[in-house]
Amino acid sequence: MPSNERTPLITTVVVGTQRQRYTHSTLRRFCTIALTCSFIIVLLLFLLPINLLPSSQQHKDSNSLDKYLPWSSPYPHESWPRSQGISYENLQQVLLQTPIEGKAREWSQYYAAGPHLAGKNLSQALWTRERWQEWGISASIATYDVYINYPVGHRLALLRRSLGAILDPDTGDGEDVYEVKYECKLEEDVLEEDSTTGLDNRVPTFHGYSASGNVTAQYVYANFGTYEDFEDLVKANISLEGKIALVKYGHIFRGLKVKRAQELGMVGTVMYTDPQEDGNITEVNGYDTYPNGPARNPSSVQRGSAQFLNAGLLPGDPTTPGYPSKPGVPRKDPSFSTPIIPSLPISYQDALSLLKALNGHGPKASAFNEYWQGGGLGYKGVEYNIGPSAGNVVLNLVNEQEYTITPLWNVIGIINGTIAEEVVVLGNHRDAWIAGGAGDPNSGSAALNEVIRSFGAALDQGWKPLRTIVFASWDGEEYGLIGSTEWVEEYLPWLSHAAIAYVNVDVGTRGPRFSASASPLLNKAIYEATSLVLSPNQTTPGQTVRDLWDGHVRTMGSGSDFTAFQDFAGIPSVDLGFGGSHNDPVYHYHSNYDSSHWMDKFGDPGFHYHIAMAKVFALFAASLVESPIVGFNATDYALGLATYLNSVIGLASDSKHDSIRSISFTPLTDAVATLHTATVAFDARAEALSQQIQQGVPWWKWWQKAKLYYEVQTVNAKYKYLERQFLHPDGLDGRSWYKHVVFAPGLWTGYSGATFPGLVERVQAADGEGVRRWRAIIEKIVKKATESLT
Repeated sequence: MPSNERTPLITTVVVGTQRQRYTHSTLRRFCTIALTCSFIIVLLLFLLPINLLPSSQQHKDSNSLDKYLPWSSPYPHESWPRSQGISYENLQQVLLQTPIEGKAREWSQYYAAGPHLAGKNLSQALWTRERWQEWGISASIATYDVYINYPVGHRLALLRRSLGAILDPDTGDGEDVYEVKYECKLEEDVLEEDSTTGLDNRVPTFHGYSASGNVTAQYVYANFGTYEDFEDLVKANISLEGKIALVKYGHIFRGLKVKRAQELGMVGTVMYTDPQEDGNITEVNGYDTYPNGPARNPSSVQRGSAQFLNAGLLPGDPTTPGYPSKPGVPRKDPSFSTPIIPSLPISYQDALSLLKALNGHGPKASAFNEYWQGGGLGYKGVEYNIGPSAGNVVLNLVNEQEYTITPLWNVIGIINGTIAEEVVVLGNHRDAWIAGGAGDPNSGSAALNEVIRSFGAALDQGWKPLRTIVFASWDGEEYGLIGSTEWVEEYLPWLSHAAIAYVNVDVGTRGPRFSASASPLLNKAIYEATSLVLSPNQTTPGQTVRDLWDGHVRTMGSGSDFTAFQDFAGIPSVDLGFGGSHNDPVYHYHSNYDSSHWMDKFGDPGFHYHIAMAKVFALFAASLVESPIVGFNATDYALGLATYLNSVIGLASDSKHDSIRSISFTPLTDAVATLHTATVAFDARAEALSQQIQQGVPWWKWWQKAKLYYEVQTVNAKYKYLERQFLHPDGLDGRSWYKHVVFAPGLWTGYSGATFPGLVERVQAADGEGVRRWRAIIEKIVKKATESLT
């Protein structure tokens, strides 16, 4: 029947046997499950780490997701958190076993064999670079054109003046006649036993940055020439204007002695080292003088810089304040930070005749306060009268200097680490005032060379540092920290971003007693490094440097190459060295007698302390370079701030001015207390991460390890930038180059450090408004530091 719309549906259908589509159903189900699981795993690989890993801005800025995948390592190297190439324990053994006395003595004798004034030691710079390159270090020379002086001539004579003794036959006017009572030698004795003292090219006695001049005037004994000493003379109505100041070395930086004399209208300054600075090791106590014994040679003269760097203006080239001394840069008048009156250093042998000529003139030092007592030349007939000298007894001071712009040469070495943005800098200066310098600076130079040779040995064994290490042999430190300051000024943006710490060794060895000054962030690392090195003077077998050290870490002042790092760039710094006490052989600072012979006989016979210094230096640096978490302690910093603030509060409460005593420091005290709470929590966080690192993470929990690494990065960044939080862009009042609000050289102390200097200086000046201003500045900065840790 033909079909149409009324045709009924067919209800019976014949169906054949159904053919099976898949012959392996089990395999099909397995593949389905596997593919589904794979999809889920891939999804988790992308989503899970994003949720678990830190979400700091640093990591948000990175758009690459592949670093989260198990086959793409986010770590600086495959061995992280272990050291790369060799274990950290093996690295420590290399650094302990490589330095040897014979090599340290070899380097010391090379550097101390002849004169190497700043700008006159290119051969040493080239030699240093070659040695570092031999040990596997990439090394180059950084040159700066700087303004410095060299000695031409000098004279210091004690004269008796006869007024109008010679009459002009034409006019009948009288002309003064001068009789020489004593002509100062202004030279150190040549010693047969000490060959460097007799070199034909030995360096004359002079002051760096001293003014040329020829002045004849009465003179006044001004004790140590401190600000307070000059104030005592003013209060005693001692006439100073137009006079020459005769002062002792010590207590403050020499440039400040000249600065204050200049401000008071004096026309020259003469400095000598009094035996009272030598403790018990003196002739009067029965000790022979060098070279026969440990006491000071009477002809010893301390050279040195008279720049005003510590009085507050700035270190570095005085003609390029705040920027590097490169060829063609604009230069400023240096007189704002260098003297305009002449000065000379002399020996106490020369000073004797000048001091005796004051006997009976003016009050005696014994009539003043306790700071004027203790002169060590009484047994030579000196009564320590103040003067002025008799009206007809004068000094003729002649100082001739050649000022020039000359190259300085920093030697810079580098070992690239796997984390390029984390850098540790190690430095020592190479220049010296004299032919010699076995203690200052070349005991440090010898130690630095042994440190570099040791790291080179580790490189030979396959080690590569986690963080980058920069080594520096500075030039021009003695004149005013020039080489290091110019380098920091040039590389400030990079250093501000990358630098973890600066480690300085200046006088590495001049005696058996360890000392350190540092930012409190580094206290923990100092204790750990000194605990790993055996002391050369063990009283009980196995004693370490830490065991025989009192553990006191001084605050940072100035006087060495850490200044630009700490006070200008905000990079936590440390200065390490072995020194002497009042019962150890006298160190002839900046004298021809700081020689290899003195070092061999009195300073460090056998060079054992040189090696101890090299080991502490190297292990301290290694801990900062290799530790997964930077070895800082923020709580120590907060505790330090509390101590410094209590000192300021005590100073204010003792003020004679009601306007100062009435000022409340509670807001600042509260801010420091809050910072302390934050640092305790932050250090605990760092310690917890350290414990996780030590426990390890199973390989299959790769995302936990990645999370741990990025948390470590976050903590390290906060540690790295903590010191920078305490920089004030405008700097201190009247000395804007110094940016740190916690540490600076004292305004009138020099070498020693001042804490909260802006605040202290306003308290001392009885400037209530200034105190409140600095209280607010520091409070804001402390709060910012607190926020940086949270």
